[in-house]
Amino acid sequence: MKNSLDRWLKLMKIGTVLQCHQMPERSFFWKEYQFPVCARCFGMLIGHLLGVLIFIFYRLPIVIAIVLCLITFIDWFIQYLGIFESTNWRRLITGILGGIGVVIIPLSLISMLYVWISGL
Repeated sequence: MKNSLDRWLKLMKIGTVLQCHQMPERSFFWKEYQFPVCARCFGMLIGHLLGVLIFIFYRLPIVIAIVLCLITFIDWFIQYLGIFESTNWRRLITGILGGIGVVIIPLSLISMLYVWISGL
């Protein structure tokens, strides 16, 4: 039992380093242990991985990537204004979308810059 608690505490420190607020009501739980990052940050991490895979196998237009980021921002902003409280599942999904966009945008810009420099 102590070992699993020690591992959980180490993971929670990683979440803190990643700058996640780690609010329990905005986090998922597994067997009574809170995830080290909130639902939206967890989604962003998944989105980052998916974004790299998408970039490797398919060139998503940068405009779509920007829209994905905007969806995440709109969900956060509406909640911030107090219009409605987002759910953890909505935070996860919008986090995944935003994570994909956040990765695709710089990779696309770097790719475009590389093509431009190669053509000189």
